[in-house]
Amino acid sequence: MSLRFRVVEDAFKKVPVEVVAPKERPSEYYAKYVFNREKMFHYLPQETFKRYCEAIEQGTPLNLNVADSIAQGMKRWAMEMGATHCTHWFQPLTEGTAEKHDSFVEHDGKGGMIEEFSGKALVQQEPDASSFPSGGIRSTFEARGYSAWDPSSPVFIIGDTLMIPTVFIAYTGEALDYKVPLKKSLAALDQAATGVAQYFYPEVKKVTTNLGWEQEYFLVDEDLYSARPDLLLTGRTLMGHDSAKNQQMDDHYFGSIPERVAAFMKDLEIQALELGIPCKTRHNEVAPNQFELAPIYEECNLAVDHNMLLMSLMKRVARKHGFHCLLHEKPFNGVNGSGKHENWSLTTDTGILLHAPGKTSEENLRFAVFVVESIMGVYRHNGLLKASIMSATNAHRLGANEAPPAIISSFLGQQIDDLLDHIEVSSKDEFFTLEGKHGLRLDVPQIPELMIDSTDRNRTSPFAFTGNRFEFRAVGSSANCASALIVLNTAVAEALTLFKQRVDALIEKGDSTASAILDVLREDIKECKAIRFSGNGYSEEWKKEAKERGLDCETSCPLIFDRYLDDATVQMFESMNVMNLHELKARNEIKWETYYKKLQIEARVLGDLCLNHIIPVATKYQSALVDNVYKIQQTFPTDRAKELCAYNVDLIEKINKHLNFIAENVDLMVEERKKANKIESEREKAIIYHDKIEPFFDNIRYHIDKLELIVEDETWPLPKYRELLFIR
Repeated sequence: MSLRFRVVEDAFKKVPVEVVAPKERPSEYYAKYVFNREKMFHYLPQETFKRYCEAIEQGTPLNLNVADSIAQGMKRWAMEMGATHCTHWFQPLTEGTAEKHDSFVEHDGKGGMIEEFSGKALVQQEPDASSFPSGGIRSTFEARGYSAWDPSSPVFIIGDTLMIPTVFIAYTGEALDYKVPLKKSLAALDQAATGVAQYFYPEVKKVTTNLGWEQEYFLVDEDLYSARPDLLLTGRTLMGHDSAKNQQMDDHYFGSIPERVAAFMKDLEIQALELGIPCKTRHNEVAPNQFELAPIYEECNLAVDHNMLLMSLMKRVARKHGFHCLLHEKPFNGVNGSGKHENWSLTTDTGILLHAPGKTSEENLRFAVFVVESIMGVYRHNGLLKASIMSATNAHRLGANEAPPAIISSFLGQQIDDLLDHIEVSSKDEFFTLEGKHGLRLDVPQIPELMIDSTDRNRTSPFAFTGNRFEFRAVGSSANCASALIVLNTAVAEALTLFKQRVDALIEKGDSTASAILDVLREDIKECKAIRFSGNGYSEEWKKEAKERGLDCETSCPLIFDRYLDDATVQMFESMNVMNLHELKARNEIKWETYYKKLQIEARVLGDLCLNHIIPVATKYQSALVDNVYKIQQTFPTDRAKELCAYNVDLIEKINKHLNFIAENVDLMVEERKKANKIESEREKAIIYHDKIEPFFDNIRYHIDKLELIVEDETWPLPKYRELLFIR
């Protein structure tokens, strides 16, 4: 029996893994393995706890004495929970996480040992910075880098290890991770949004960015996965003919969850809740064997950490249940890929959701300001925002009529569009009246009160308004949420900063606050109108219209990355104190390098599968057909033999045609790859891989998939789509 049939047989026999749920209610075991404020209150001295809270709430630094005190309380709690090791847990520019475990063991000076954990070990470590992508910031011989504790993200325990969320910076101070620029972008947005919010609510002192992500993923039986070298090495299938049944019946979405999957979900949810990840929703997605998990909204930095932790947890729990969790954006051709929608909103420290409509004129003016300035940031940097979510893997999904197109636009809904259009064309006299100190009274008779969710949603919109928040739908399933949020936060911070500068300038000239706000708001409504689009983002007409509107329509991934080095981009990041030109150049080098290396690996895997799996199997089957034809010709008269052999002769010719094409194009692809690998410029190499090498993939795949339909099922070496997608 072939490997394929052995693993298929084993997969069919698997039963759900029993999951024993905790006896307590979820609310009781929630954050069981997290050293949150509740546990800090019990394990830390009162003064230490007070200093920690001040550091979180006011941004004051923690001195070493306080860090030592926190470390001792943290160690005591961790050891009571069975921990023996600790690690700094950080997010290098690899789209994953990194950790190096150290035990609590130290010499006691008497020939023995003690279990120790100092404030210094808590606050800072020195990972080898040269071993992580740096884009040239660190030379190979310059190894020193620092990981430093992020107190705003609580430490947690996995297994026997205390995990300490940290930032990761070079010896020279540049950020080597996603967390540092994310936190800087959040600080910039806090400052800018607070300044504008105070026009309406003078008591506001802080604005918090909220994030609710939706994680899509595929589950594939682990044995079937192991029998597919392309899945194993690239995360996606480089070949495979469509299953006769895939998602065309629309019967998987929100359908009954398969038993093995339900057990996996139950186990995952329990472990996620124990780690403080507030899981809320689980369901079947559109494609077969595709699923989704979504949490309750959290503060943005913490939500990003939780998503990174969850992706790691999903893979670990999946293996326990005999699955492999696929986070690739497009693991299977012909069915929907996976995304990670990011629901983004702003809240004041007084509890006001800034993107939520209100019941008064003042509230709706605030609402209009924050909606318009949000899409203003998106409009000014729409190409950059696309670059923030683009990758070699997400490129397969975007523009495939299953996810938002690779053109950034914003859907607001008819009611909000009508409001903004009314503001744009109305004069101040007919638009509002001032009522003494009471303030503004909007005169919009056709829209007396703005309602949440008053219009239908537009699933083709990359950046859609959904009632009291924006949903960025173009983010890929494997991405670090921070990549898109760094751009979005900074772009909106810049827009709000510029808005306030212009409003304040008018106020200094003698305009009332309301009048100044409306004047600037009207200007911005006009300027960013091109980004507003309510139609079908999948249509060819929109592609033409978007180009006419001046939106970024580039589809080449390496060229899209150029937007990170535009003058407007550099100006934005530097003026908002998020990243400098040196850091941006370094990150782009990493983006280009990562892009071509992924394609390089795929090209090598494809070539290997063609030469060592597909061609030998198809040739063997062709030989069997030739043998059959020969025997028929020896047995029957010529005319009769010709009639009996016609079908097999046709198959032999078809197989030969497909084999010749595959062999010739694999050789051509290898030669192009050799040429590309000699190019020194990372950008130019990425462009060549996109333009010259990637086109071979689909062309070769077409002929392999045709062979899959011809070659007898028993000899085909790789698990087929019908097995990968429907064995659960």
